[in-house]
Amino acid sequence: MGAAIQGGILGGDVKDVLLLDVTPLSLGIETLGGVFTRLIPRNTTIPCRKSQIFSTAADGQTAVSIHVLQGEREMASQNRTLGRFDLVGIPPAPRGIPQVEVTFDIDANGIVHVSAKDLGTGKEQKIRIEASSGLNDSDIDKMVREAEAHAEEDKRERERVEARNEADALLYQTEKSLKDYGDKASPGEKQNIETAMKDLRKAMEGSDIEALRQKTEALKQATYKLSEELYKSAQAAQGAQGAQGAGFQGQPGQDGPGAGSGGSAGNASNTKNADDVDYKVVDDEEKK
Repeated sequence: MGAAIQGGILGGDVKDVLLLDVTPLSLGIETLGGVFTRLIPRNTTIPCRKSQIFSTAADGQTAVSIHVLQGEREMASQNRTLGRFDLVGIPPAPRGIPQVEVTFDIDANGIVHVSAKDLGTGKEQKIRIEASSGLNDSDIDKMVREAEAHAEEDKRERERVEARNEADALLYQTEKSLKDYGDKASPGEKQNIETAMKDLRKAMEGSDIEALRQKTEALKQATYKLSEELYKSAQAAQGAQGAQGAGFQGQPGQDGPGAGSGGSAGNASNTKNADDVDYKVVDDEEKK
């Protein structure tokens, strides 16, 4: 870990200096598409602890591999590997259902403890990383300068990957919705959705990010019609049965379950089991 001086400089003399250990570089894991997802930013004072919940990104996925990294680049391949470990025994479930909590805990001695816990079963795996830097000041400065020099291209690459991740998640959810509720849509609406899905898949084959975003938005708009029909049908059926449940219908400005159909629950997904990039972010919580 690095060190930083925090204090006041009065009349050229440093007074009341407090020496604090800090993380010299950001720490995190690799997620879908090779993205570096930071959990502990550079210059965070230690000891510290941070947890974030991820989910599987493939149906039936039973294992995840945690690739622990250190660095300032946006893509995992450009950063420094600190370690890897696997969490196995996750019960098979649709993608996005399991919740895996990844925790980074750095003690006062600078030792990094990384754990992954399946919140459904309680199964947990962890790794202890000593001398997590292993870099001198010159090495650290070089990594920071390289990140600054490549900031724009790294940003574009991350945006490209995240746009593809969002498109993939939307296609998955739309396919599921059509399978479950396609009979609620008119033939014309269903055709519009299928056409939008086809256009989005074609856009994913290219490298034009703007075109991909436009086709993603077009599919979202097409699926909104299906969502509207679902709720209209539900309200009509409820009204026909004379349901009384005050507060559950007719409330302006209140979204029902599944509102915003077709949206993505996070920024990352995957199609492989036990791969380095098989998570999508669900939620995060900082614990101190």
